Amino acid sequence: MPAFRARGLRKSYRLGNTEIRALDGVDLEIDAGELVVLAGPSGSGKSTLLHLLGALDTADAGEIEFAGESLGRLSERERTLLRRRKLGFIFQSFHLVPVLTAIENVEYPLWIDDLPAAPRRRRALAMLDAVGMSSRATHRPERLSGGERQRVAIARALVHEPLAVLADEPTGNLDSRNATAIFDLLAALRRERGTTILVATHDPALMARAPRQIELRDGRVTADERREGVA
Repeated sequence: MPAFRARGLRKSYRLGNTEIRALDGVDLEIDAGELVVLAGPSGSGKSTLLHLLGALDTADAGEIEFAGESLGRLSERERTLLRRRKLGFIFQSFHLVPVLTAIENVEYPLWIDDLPAAPRRRRALAMLDAVGMSSRATHRPERLSGGERQRVAIARALVHEPLAVLADEPTGNLDSRNATAIFDLLAALRRERGTTILVATHDPALMARAPRQIELRDGRVTADERREGVA
């Protein structure tokens, strides 16, 4: 069963009196356990597509299935629970809570789900260790570098063991060394855990390493390429 299947996705926004068509009939299918890069210039529709696949927004037309379930048939509460329990999100600006320590930020999704304190702390520590950040567990974001903050954000996205992780320009605020390290980490976590990972980026270095690259331009899929022996 594919992790994601989309058919005929269309999405438009209004900017003053102008209608901007962000997606214009997108079809795609992504297998469970794939690492896929969504490539294309700014404004090509990458972020919009991630938001629709992640149930953060709804399409004007078309259908999306995630793990065999139609997102269009879910209530708002069901969409919220799906995001909370089956999906993980990583953003360019990290979105860490500044008053919380690294481990408290990672624990946050488990706290929302009312997991008791002891197992919550164990899982958060294990995930910080998996991303090489256990030694910085008690540090707040202001004391972490950009690469370290993104590692904490990745740990938070994975702590509840989601079926898929959606990353929107996750290396956009990082230098090339840290960007490569973050991509290496995502690739390793995918291999070891079988998590489906979608990364939106316009970084040519990351695009070149993707096992599969879907290119978007003007809201349409213009290329879908699979490669062997990369990532």
